[in-house]
Amino acid sequence: MVVPTQFGVRAQGLAIGYDGVAIQEGLDFEISTGGIFAILGGSGCGKTTLLQTLTGLLAPISGEFDVLGHGPPDLAVGLPPFGVAFQSGALLGSETLLENVSLPLRRWTDLPAEAITALASSRLRIVGLAGFELHLPAEVSGGMLKRAGIARALAMEPRMLFLDEPSAGLDPVTAVELDDTLALLRDDLGVTTVLVTHELPSIFRIVDDCLMLDRDAHGIIAQGTPAELRDHNDDPRVQAFFNRRPNHA
Repeated sequence: MVVPTQFGVRAQGLAIGYDGVAIQEGLDFEISTGGIFAILGGSGCGKTTLLQTLTGLLAPISGEFDVLGHGPPDLAVGLPPFGVAFQSGALLGSETLLENVSLPLRRWTDLPAEAITALASSRLRIVGLAGFELHLPAEVSGGMLKRAGIARALAMEPRMLFLDEPSAGLDPVTAVELDDTLALLRDDLGVTTVLVTHELPSIFRIVDDCLMLDRDAHGIIAQGTPAELRDHNDDPRVQAFFNRRPNHA
């Protein structure tokens, strides 16, 4: 069985997929705490499926994994020790940003309303949204929606964040601002972040370690730092990804 250590996530022989059909199998990897870890790969290779499995939204087909020493998350039991932010932000359109961020606090704590408001406001401040507490999701930009989603994921002070394509669809300046937010969470708060991404500028700017999945190989084809994969991995699929060129292998 998986033995918890200082690692945020450990997986052994993990197979993931849908309806008993594996799209990735034999996945062995470790994610250290206190860093930013990226799940990379081409479209349709199973990046989001892996993220959904690690967060308990999807049951694994086989194999074992452990998250923060608690084993596989069971969302039916109670609050997991991590936060999740979805690609769209997934905010409730009829509630303000403050109310959206307050949702986990209202659901999982018995804090008075004043304390919940203060905590939710502090989370919005952390992600650079001070002054936008009373705005509705439709009244802010796409980048602000993503940051508000991260603020909600931080509401319960989790030790780990799981993010699905946080920079997708953002302009370069907004993407850099979001990168800075994630780096701040790592450097100042010690939050471990696991993200799915294909944005090379963000990968080289803030990611500490990564793995790459391949759809045809049905497994991991590379693991290491972004620089190691770009400069010292001769697999043509890895080189195609990191150098933005067709794979003719």
